[in-house]
Amino acid sequence: MSGFLHMLTDPRALIAALGMTGVIIAVFAETGLFVGFFLPGDSLLFTAGFLASQGYMPVGWLFIGAFAAAVAGDALGYAFGAKAGPALFVKDDSLFFDRKHIARAEHFYERYGKKAVILARFVPIVRTFAPIVAGIGSMRYRTFLTFNVIGGLAWTALMVFSGYGLGSVIPDPDRYVMPAVALIVIVSVIPVIREALLRRRGDR
Repeated sequence: MSGFLHMLTDPRALIAALGMTGVIIAVFAETGLFVGFFLPGDSLLFTAGFLASQGYMPVGWLFIGAFAAAVAGDALGYAFGAKAGPALFVKDDSLFFDRKHIARAEHFYERYGKKAVILARFVPIVRTFAPIVAGIGSMRYRTFLTFNVIGGLAWTALMVFSGYGLGSVIPDPDRYVMPAVALIVIVSVIPVIREALLRRRGDR
C-alpha cells in the first residue's frame, strides 16, 4: 500500500511505472474527477517533459495528450457540476470529498470571475474543483469551453516545455530535476496559502 501511495505522490515513480499513458490518465483524473485532487499535476507534467528531453517519450505526443486530457477533464468536471448542482455544498464529507474544496473554488470564482477557469489551472486542488463550480454556477458552456481550452493550453505547455527545456539545455540535468520539481511544488502551493490567508483575514 505504501508503495502505491509513493507512486501516486512521486512524479518520477508514477511515470516510470505507467509511462506517457499514465501521465495522460493522471492529468485527466486530476482535472476531471474530484477524487483526483491529490495527484501531482504540475510536477508530473514538468517531470514528464524533462524525461521526454532524455528520450523516454516523444514530447509532441506528450503535450498533445496532456492538453487533450486537461480539456476533457475540465469538461467532465463542468458536466458533473451542472448535473449535481448545489447539492454538492451540503454533501457529507468523506475520504475523497471535502466541502471546503468546493468552497475554496467558489471563493476563487468570486475573486477572479470567468478568468478563474484559466487561473485555477495553476492552483492545486482548486484546479480540480473549479470546473465543477463553473457547472454548478450555470456558466454558459461556450464561455467555459473557451477559457477551458486557453487554460489547458497554457498550463500543459508551460509545465511540459519547462521540463523539456531544462533537460535540453543544462549539462548533467538529472542532478537538477528533483530540486526543480520541489520548487514547482512550492510555487504551486503559494496561491493556495495566499487564498487561505486572505479568506481568514476576510472572515475576521
